[in-house]
This record gives sequence, C-alpha cells and structure tokens, in this order.
Amino acid sequence: MLSSASFTRQIVKFNWVISGETDAAVKRACIDLEYRLRPRITKFLMSRLDAECCGNFSCFYFDVDLENKNVSISEKTPKDYIDQIRDDFEIEINGLRTSIFSAAS
Repeated sequence: MLSSASFTRQIVKFNWVISGETDAAVKRACIDLEYRLRPRITKFLMSRLDAECCGNFSCFYFDVDLENKNVSISEKTPKDYIDQIRDDFEIEINGLRTSIFSAAS
C-alpha cells in the first residue's frame, strides 16, 4: 500500500538592500537572484539545522545587498542560529558570490 506524506517547509525571508530607484530591471534581477539563492540557502540550513528546526526556517532572514554583491545573515535571525551557521555560511554561500550574482548584475 502506498501512503502519501506532506512535507511543508517554512521558508526563509530575504531583505533586499537596494540603493537608488527600483525599476523593472532591478525587480527582475531580485526575482532571478531569489530563485538561485533560496534553494542553496535552504539546502545549507537543512544540512546543518534540520533536526533542530524540523523544516521550519521561517525565523531565518537574509540581507541581499545587490550593490556590494553580498548575502549576509540578518540580525532578525535568532542569535543562537547565527552563531551556529555564520562561518560556514560565508564559505558556502558567499564563496559562490560570483556565480550567484552574475546573472543579476
């Protein structure tokens, strides 16, 4: 007998750091970038914190600075989690900075 299961992941939130006007091209770049960032960050969090969070990553916030091409963990994220993931995050997410931001520029 087959059974079905429902897996609901509560998603991370992005704060977009944008200087100047937000025109259609900037909005499109943000959407494109989010489609690349979201799965990478979610997989990163799952590999480190899934047992603790049970798939609920709604308390994680990330600041995406388009001008400086940097993703950082927002201060809105609980400090305990920031402390647990900070070093690896810099290596795994920002270490990929060139490929993540290349199409969004």
